[in-house]
Amino acid sequence: MDFKEIQDLIKLVNKSGLTEFKMKDGDFTISIRTKTFGEGQIIQTTPTIVTNAQNLPAPAQLQKAPAAAPLAAAAPAPAEPKTEYLEIKSPIVGTFYRSPSPDKDPFLKIGTMVNAGDTVCIVEAMKLFNEIESEVSGKVVKIMIEDASPVEYDQVLFLVDPKG
Repeated sequence: MDFKEIQDLIKLVNKSGLTEFKMKDGDFTISIRTKTFGEGQIIQTTPTIVTNAQNLPAPAQLQKAPAAAPLAAAAPAPAEPKTEYLEIKSPIVGTFYRSPSPDKDPFLKIGTMVNAGDTVCIVEAMKLFNEIESEVSGKVVKIMIEDASPVEYDQVLFLVDPKG
C-alpha cells in the first residue's frame, strides 16, 4: 500500500464514522483509531477482506449499531463556540514546516490571502516532505502551530476568514 492509498484510507475512515479500523494485507498491517475511539460508541461492519484501498466498503455500506447506555450519567459536552473562520487541517501525522526550507520565507503569514489549491505548508512524514494544499480560500487570520512542531492527523494548522 503506498502513501496516497494510506491517506485515502484515513479520509474514508474519518468520513465513515468508524472509531477504529484494522487491516492486514500479507506482511502489511495498519490500525487507525479516531479521536472518539473508546467513548462508548459501538459500530459494526460486515466482515470484508481488504487487499487494497479500492476494495473498501463505501460509507453507505457501514451500519451503525445503537449506542450502548453509558455506565454513569455524564454531563453534556459544552457546545463549541461558533466561529466564522474556516480551518486548514493536517491530512497526515508528521512535522509541520511553514516554509519550503530554513532559508526561505514562509508559505503563509497572518493577513496573507490564500486560494484553494495553494500550498500552505509542508508536513514531513517518514522522511517524505508533503506539500499541504488549502481546500479553502480567504485571508489567514491565525497560525495555530509553531514551525518545526509535531502535528497530528486532522489537527488545525491555520484559521482562514473566507470573507477576506
